[in-house]
Amino acid sequence: MIYENIPLLNFDPTREAIIEPGKIIQPRDVPDHCVICFFAEVIDWVKENHNPREVWRTSSEIGPHPLYEIDFQGQRLAFYHPGVGAPLAAGLFEEMIAVGCRKFIACGGCGVLDPEIAVGHLLLPVAAIRDEGTSYHYLAPSREVEADPRGVEALESVLKRHGLAYFRTKTWTTDGIYRETPAKAARYLEEGCLTVEMEAAAFFAVAKFRKVKFGQLLYGGDAVIEEGWDGRDWHRRKDIRRNLFWLAAEAVLEL
Repeated sequence: MIYENIPLLNFDPTREAIIEPGKIIQPRDVPDHCVICFFAEVIDWVKENHNPREVWRTSSEIGPHPLYEIDFQGQRLAFYHPGVGAPLAAGLFEEMIAVGCRKFIACGGCGVLDPEIAVGHLLLPVAAIRDEGTSYHYLAPSREVEADPRGVEALESVLKRHGLAYFRTKTWTTDGIYRETPAKAARYLEEGCLTVEMEAAAFFAVAKFRKVKFGQLLYGGDAVIEEGWDGRDWHRRKDIRRNLFWLAAEAVLEL
């Protein structure tokens, strides 16, 4: 097989693209620190209970994507929802960087490849298997991409301060939620992946390319294992999801 003929592996290191976010988006007065929150109901709860200000918004064909700001521990803190999947998450990440945010912690859920990991257990990705497409437009082809050690360190500091148990882990980032086969799940578990999700590799790659600080915190959700799938009612864990937002908020202020 001639790999040069596979577009995804034909990396172009040119720094400036035809559409460059920094040239089409004007910087605004937004916080440096930003939480990327995957939980729509948590964002709604923060909006209802903490009086955030909308400081900027972008939009796509699925609607508006607002950037909010609250005061947290005496500092300005931004937050937004990144959508789902690597392409949208990376695109919105690019735009939030262009508008002026520089330090990010993402919080979200994930599938677990080891059924012994309880729903709600905290997981800290330190590297991601690049089984998606977006990261290959930012970094040369490789099997995995490492997390920003500054983000990992900030999250570990907060988790230890609160006495919370967590696993450091490699994560499997995929584009194909309906093509998570038993063989793949077993192979990536053997490689050290406890989790599967859809965005981490892309986030890590964009952060490296744009030279911003980034970390990600996950909680164990549905079980994606050789024997089958178990949803485990993971979307209903409201307290866990709210707590993740505040842990991410504390961590990002340490960056």
